[in-house]
Amino acid sequence: MREWFDNESFWIQMYPYMFPEARYEAAQEQVEKILGLVGVKDGAVLDLCCGPGRHVCVLARKGFRVTGVDLTPFLLDKAKERGRAAGVDVEWIHEDMRSFVRSNGYDLVLSMFTSFGYFDDKEEDLKVLHNIHESLKPAGVCVVDVMGKERIAKILAATTSERYPDGALLVQRHEIFDDWSRIRNEWILIKDDQATSFTFHHTVYSGQELKDRLLQVGFAKVRLFGNLDGDEYGPEATRLIAVAQKRNNA
Repeated sequence: MREWFDNESFWIQMYPYMFPEARYEAAQEQVEKILGLVGVKDGAVLDLCCGPGRHVCVLARKGFRVTGVDLTPFLLDKAKERGRAAGVDVEWIHEDMRSFVRSNGYDLVLSMFTSFGYFDDKEEDLKVLHNIHESLKPAGVCVVDVMGKERIAKILAATTSERYPDGALLVQRHEIFDDWSRIRNEWILIKDDQATSFTFHHTVYSGQELKDRLLQVGFAKVRLFGNLDGDEYGPEATRLIAVAQKRNNA
């Protein structure tokens, strides 16, 4: 049975609302903040589930050797268009994050914009973290950016809606299930007198749960932040940012 993220129609229809131009414009500042958090100044970077390449292109312009991996052909095509327009040299790879591994290949690995936790089987999340750990060089760093369970519990509304400049109305319905470990989302896009519905789900992690999983796969040190500015992961956190460092074999 096909998994929800394999439905390319979802990404095509939702692309204008998930990736407006303002989100691309924000990528420059986000990359600066990420590099400030991790202290990586050069080398090779992997953006796992790179989507349309928002962060990849910025990193490449800064002189990093960048690999962008994604499973969705539509999003990879968007990323390649951005890369060509920016005049950057990027390695684009069409592959599932559960299978992509490049041993000791990267100084920095990114998993941004809640690209972690897609799978029904939580062991597959661990597989992804193992892959990230294996793909990092000794002392390399990974950054995992998700919406933390604590934040979701604070702001969750059963139904929300937003009107967009093109006249589209996006209605979102949310339901927590599986002992408060997963969230089911239904997005209903109403545009030009037509309604299209998509349902998807993913695992939600608390700060401690994500930290435990990163330590479980072998990371030596894990720090948690509440945003890319480096504020503590506390009651006012807007994101869950985990920065995990691989052991230095030296």
